[in-house]
Amino acid sequence: MSILKKWNSLSLILRIAIGLVIGAVLGLVLPRQSWISIPGTLFVGALKGVAPILVFILVAASIANASGGNGRKFRTVIILYLFSTLCAAVVTVLVNFAHPVTIALGGMDPTQGFTPPGSVGEIILNLLTNIIDNPVGALAGGNYIGILFWAVVLGLALKRASAATKQVMNDLAEAVSCAVRWIISFAPLGILGLVFQAVSTSGLEIFTTYGELVLLLVASMLIVALVVNPLIVGLTLRHNPYPLIFRCLRQSGVTAFFTRSSAANIPVNMQLCKELGLDEDMYSVSIPLGSTINMDGAASVITTFAMTAAFTAGVHVTLPMAILLSIVATFSACGTSGVAGGSLLLIPLGCSLFGISNDVSMQIVGVGFIVSVIQDSLETALNSSGDVIFTATAEFLDWKKKGKQLPL
Repeated sequence: MSILKKWNSLSLILRIAIGLVIGAVLGLVLPRQSWISIPGTLFVGALKGVAPILVFILVAASIANASGGNGRKFRTVIILYLFSTLCAAVVTVLVNFAHPVTIALGGMDPTQGFTPPGSVGEIILNLLTNIIDNPVGALAGGNYIGILFWAVVLGLALKRASAATKQVMNDLAEAVSCAVRWIISFAPLGILGLVFQAVSTSGLEIFTTYGELVLLLVASMLIVALVVNPLIVGLTLRHNPYPLIFRCLRQSGVTAFFTRSSAANIPVNMQLCKELGLDEDMYSVSIPLGSTINMDGAASVITTFAMTAAFTAGVHVTLPMAILLSIVATFSACGTSGVAGGSLLLIPLGCSLFGISNDVSMQIVGVGFIVSVIQDSLETALNSSGDVIFTATAEFLDWKKKGKQLPL
């Protein structure tokens, strides 16, 4: 019991790193002991089971409880949140086009029995067909486009429901998120099994591919943080954006990098907004809202892994297909669960655009957990610092219109 307590006291990232190393060593030393891969199979199966209901409940609850906003500043900050998330997805698409990556999936050939869509028209037709799928069938079959559509419909229908009903939806969302946290707590064992299977099949070369994936994610997020977001702020305010950008990255991004939770970083962001002299009535709403819908990092993650899955499955991704993926990634990122690794569970949404099976997309999710040692920290830092950046931008825009001096 003391060993178990000591193990649970370690951070999830450290436990995943330990599982990764042990899995790689066992893959080299005991490559024929296939039973070692069982935890990986069970972990992917659990994710496959919980992901559809997670997406459905989170999106429905989020829409049902969303307020219409009040005032010009709130509209501005929401537009900035969504636009920056879309830009992050587009930038990531371009980075993936510049350096496409394919990965080896343990125990399956993603191209077997799979016919890639031939055009964006075929994708849109499949999209429309999947949208109107029976909601129970969509949940059972992992049809994420259908799940997303019916979740939006239910969420809109529940907007007129009583406060008690909306609270029930919130409680359900919290319960499902709790179940996901339980499953993710077993990620180290799952990663051990997945890495063992990959190393015993393909050797240590897989880590070169995983390294390429990490570099793609790092490059995409750095471009968003240091080029795209400053460009959005600069064009909005007609002012040098970098004093605000660097201050937010230093005071919010660094803390979020280590806490790996946008929700846990809310008090830090609130204090930073106070130091910037922002209106408390504004940031007390926009900062918690941003931790839910301002998801530049999540959009980058969803887009990168969906593109990697498409390249691995032999899909010829055209620019219109990629733009459609960017839009889907933007809106699906807004439904990201607040748990560590929550964005990874939305990868199947992007994969479904290309007709990639749920089995393959969940293998990609497993790879995502392997590289989450770096990915999740960077993603949270980008998401959380952006909450303050765009809250301040909306506030400063209002100040400029009133002729007030900006503290930049």
